[in-house]
Amino acid sequence: EEMPDKNGLEVLNEIKKISTSEVIMVSSLTTKGSLTTVEALSIGAFDFVQKPSGNSIIQMNKTKKELIEKIRHAWELKKRKKRGKIFKADVEKNTKQHKPERKIEAVALGASTGGPKVLYDIITKIPKDIGVPVFVVQHMPSGFTKAFAERLDNNSSLRVIEAVNEQLIKPGTVYIAPGGYHMTVSSQKIILDKSAPIHGVRPSVDKLFTSVAEAYNEKSLCCIFTGMGKDGAEGVKAIKAKGGFTIAQDEVTSVVYGMPKAAYETGCIDIVIPDYEISKEIVKIVRLSNDR
Repeated sequence: EEMPDKNGLEVLNEIKKISTSEVIMVSSLTTKGSLTTVEALSIGAFDFVQKPSGNSIIQMNKTKKELIEKIRHAWELKKRKKRGKIFKADVEKNTKQHKPERKIEAVALGASTGGPKVLYDIITKIPKDIGVPVFVVQHMPSGFTKAFAERLDNNSSLRVIEAVNEQLIKPGTVYIAPGGYHMTVSSQKIILDKSAPIHGVRPSVDKLFTSVAEAYNEKSLCCIFTGMGKDGAEGVKAIKAKGGFTIAQDEVTSVVYGMPKAAYETGCIDIVIPDYEISKEIVKIVRLSNDR
């Protein structure tokens, strides 16, 4: 919310300078509110909850439950930082040496809590000539994904858009699943649908990864990032079953080590690496596969 003397972003920056506190935003679904929220996530807010619309008891209770859960995870992250458990990992110790078996033709990324900052850092570093489409599921409510896509597009060499139903898939384009819709790929088109949520979320990483596995087979690469729950684990299994390549963010750089942990425990992850190495690894794997 706007304050008399400072806006939320200015307050967030000041808090980050003088405190180790984790900040959870309470955000309104307006054009300005969603843009501010995305900016806040990119500069270090832990997460956000959407301000309930109206005075519905059901909506208020839902927001209360979500806020309590996110406060608990923020507290766990703060304790990990205090114990010195957040640091740059030794990449060599955490990375198995694997090579893709076939030319990579599609990249799929899935994230939740802590994901916007990581995805921003990664997508803005991928070069324009990557030559493949990139599909992204970031758990966010409807309305916020559009602001997220616009901020990425303004700061990336790739074209970044909120996906539209039945649009043709083009290389060098990043497709962000809209909040409230599952996103799949079929016959070189984006398909959006409002079928039932999976693991309580829509869009679902599992739904995207499974469809990418079916569409691109062994020519797919996926990465699962920080987030609560286990969304993406079944999708990782589907991609690995088709011969695709799989990456998971490591524990020490994950804000919440839920989704990457669940994916790793399937036994279907090729490499586990810290967030700051992932963009370089994606580009290397795609380019290496082009030499085959």
